[in-house]
Parts: sequence; structure tokens; C-alpha cells
Amino acid sequence: MARLTGTRPVAARRWGCATAAFLLLLLTVQAAQKADLSGDATAATINHSLTLLQRLQELLQNGNGSDSVLRVRTAASDEAKVFHTHQLLLSLQSEVFESLLRNQSVITLHEPPETAALFEKFIKYLYCGGVSILLHQAIPMHQLASKYRVWGLQRGVADYMKTHLASESSQGHVVAWYHYAVRIGDSALQESCLQFLAWNLSAVLGSAEWGSVSVELLLLLLERSDLVLHSELELYTAVEGWLNRRQPEGPVAERVLRAIRYPMIAPSQLFRLQAQSAVLVRHYSAVQDLLFQAFQFHAASPLHFAKYFDVNCSMFLPRNYLAPSWGSQWVINNPARDDRSTSFQTQLGPSSHDAGKRVTWNVLFSPRWLPVSLRPVYSDSVSGAVQPVRIEDGRPRLVITPAMSSPDFAGVSFQKTVLVGVRQQGRVLVKHAYSFHQSSDEAADFLAHADLQKRTSEYLIDNSLHLHIIIKPVYHSLIKVKK
Repeated sequence: MARLTGTRPVAARRWGCATAAFLLLLLTVQAAQKADLSGDATAATINHSLTLLQRLQELLQNGNGSDSVLRVRTAASDEAKVFHTHQLLLSLQSEVFESLLRNQSVITLHEPPETAALFEKFIKYLYCGGVSILLHQAIPMHQLASKYRVWGLQRGVADYMKTHLASESSQGHVVAWYHYAVRIGDSALQESCLQFLAWNLSAVLGSAEWGSVSVELLLLLLERSDLVLHSELELYTAVEGWLNRRQPEGPVAERVLRAIRYPMIAPSQLFRLQAQSAVLVRHYSAVQDLLFQAFQFHAASPLHFAKYFDVNCSMFLPRNYLAPSWGSQWVINNPARDDRSTSFQTQLGPSSHDAGKRVTWNVLFSPRWLPVSLRPVYSDSVSGAVQPVRIEDGRPRLVITPAMSSPDFAGVSFQKTVLVGVRQQGRVLVKHAYSFHQSSDEAADFLAHADLQKRTSEYLIDNSLHLHIIIKPVYHSLIKVKK
């Protein structure tokens, strides 16, 4: 809210008109220079834009020729920060300031402490078109840009937030940015934060920001099958800590506990939780049916269990577990050099009936695989020359196949997920995840946009490709038996 507290001095108005005339003349001269230089081989551009920006910054600092005054107040202080400004420069950047300064020269603005602390930075941006911010300043700066409709700064701060999700901070920031994105309706930022949290959940579970996760965000995360974490037990332990800290109402706690995938937890661990988890004891009646079903799942053969229960639901679908029984890490040094292969073993399925059975997997990585349409063929010419093929025509390829077949595979399909670890802001995190269709041995878009030839590629860490391959056994109902 702004109010009139004075009138505009005549001399200042004249200086403001002079400033407008000067800027208009500058733009006219620049346009004329462009026209004069076109088509002339001896043309050269003399650029003193940095000097101009410096002069504009000095104009703000010294208040020379100011024709408007901004007084910024906060509810927590009786003192106001005073900025001697120039109407033209503020109006060029903000339609809100253009409206406020149309009939008055001194306005009072009321800001909360967090945005008032950044108001000087904000005004400098309006003069110079640039600003430096830190992680904790992103939300208040975005609020200022939105309030005064400075669209370029608003987009710039949103882009900053999307590219600094991986930055390390003492209290964390991604959860707060997600909640802010929800409040302002920024779906792109919201999805970026949600994906980052899902793919790097283990790092978030052990951080200070886990306790600030809202009920809505927690339930959204628990619904996802692409969560990357060590095990479902790790997730339950983190959820138990969240419930103990937040103490939500009974129905909320029960919704949260029913989103845990208990069949993915071994029976011995489930027995321990029943005996030692105060949260589970307190809400046992709400999840008793799920625990009983989980014990049945582990006790019977999957084929027999699937005759009576619907296993084609999220409760029986593994998430992206990093435990060794679900997959393997693979670090490929100098990945652009040549083809590589490896093998590893996983458990046949999450059921205790299958946990002791092992499946061996063979993996082939090719940095420059060529599709049939690009492979060299002999021409019809007399020389029979082979069509030239460029190295860059190839693309990285990863093929994952079982090294064996077994009757135990009946009723089981294997979903594969490949995580690519990248170094961002000094930390190794998951930024790329590729999922294979159940009927396929490879992902069509695997590293489709990666340039493995460059040592500076974002897909490489110290010139190595860091992969984690996850095998997710999925049971399917074959024959239904009426209950």
C-alpha cells in the first residue's frame, strides 16, 4: 500500500524530463549506428554500456536529480528506509511503480522484514538489470519481483531456484521452495522440486528440512514409485520420525502409515516394528489389515498369493531401492572410449518365497551404437564404396538382459531403472533416471542428449559415468480364484 507524503519539486521534474530525453536520444543514436554499420566491411561497434551501467548505479547511490522518493517501512520497526529514485527508470521496469508514481513523488511502501531487507538489491536491479542473491534470499526476491510485476527478475529468480536445487545449505531449501511454488501456482518449479526430492530422498530424510515437509507433500512423495532410497524400512523410519515430531491428527497419521509398502519389508523387520515402534502400536488398528496381508505375501508362493489378491497395485510394486539385493552400481571410466560389459545378481522377487533365489544380469554399454538406418551399407557404384559414417551419428546404448531363464520367472516381469549420478554444486546426486518398459531390454532415450566426448559433460564425474542399475520384480495375477 502506498500513500502520498509530499509533492514533486519543480527542478526534479525538469531533471527527470532531461533524463528521459537523454535515454531517448541514446536509443535513437544506437538505432542509427546499427543502420550506418550494415553492409560496411570497415564497421566497428564502440561499446561503453558498462560505463553507462556504472553511471546509473552512481545515480542511485548519490541520488542526483532524484524526482521520486520511496520510503520502505516494516511492522517491526518505526524507522523507514529511504531511497531517492528516478521515476523513469522505475517505470521502465515496473508497471506498478509507473502507476504509483503517476500523481505523486513520495510514496510509502509497507514490506515484511524479509523483503524489506532485500529492497536495496531490488532497486539496484531496476537500475542496472542485474542482482546477486543467495539461497535464503530467493523467495523474498521472487516475492518482490511478483508484487511489483518485474517479470524479468521474476523469471530469473525462478530459473535460479530450478538450477540450485542441489546446492547444499545448513537448513535445506528445496522443501521450502516447493511449498512456495505451490502457494504462487508455479507448476514448473513445483514439479522440479518434487522430482529432485523423489530422486534424492535419502539425502533429504537425514536433513533438517525433513521435519518441515507438509502433510500434502509427504503424501505426494509416498504415492510415488520412483522414490530413490536404500529400502522401504528406511522410509518407514523417516516417516515414524516425522509423525513423532509433527504429531498430526489421527486420520492424517493413518493415511501416512497406510502409504508405506509393507510387503517390501522383510518379515523379521516387520515383527521388530510391531514390537518396538510406538507409532505402529498407537495406530495398529489402522494398518492391521496391511500388515496381515504383508505376512501372507511373504508366506505363500507368489503365484498362489496372486490367485486370491490383486498384486497389480502400488503396494506390491518396489520403489527404486539402492540396497545390493535390488541392483548394482557401475562406474564406467572414459565412457566414450569403447564398449563395456558387466554382470551382477539380484533377488528374484520381494517375497520371502523368492528372496533367496538369484537372477544374474548381463549389461552391455556402447557409447556409439548406430541404429540400422545409420549403419554403413555398400553403394551401387562401381567402386562399391561404403557410405561414410560419423562418430557423432551414434548414441549411447545400455542393454540389460537376464543371463538365465527359469520356471520361477512365471508370473514375474522385471522393470529396470538406470540412475545417472552427477556432480552438482559439489555434491553427487541423481539428476537423470531412465526407466525401461517391462517388455524391453533397453531405454530408447538413454543418454540421448549426453555428450560423453567432453570431460566437462554434466553426465560425467571426473571423466567417469556413474550408473546405478535397479531391477524391480513385478508380480502379475495369472489365474483368479473366487473367494
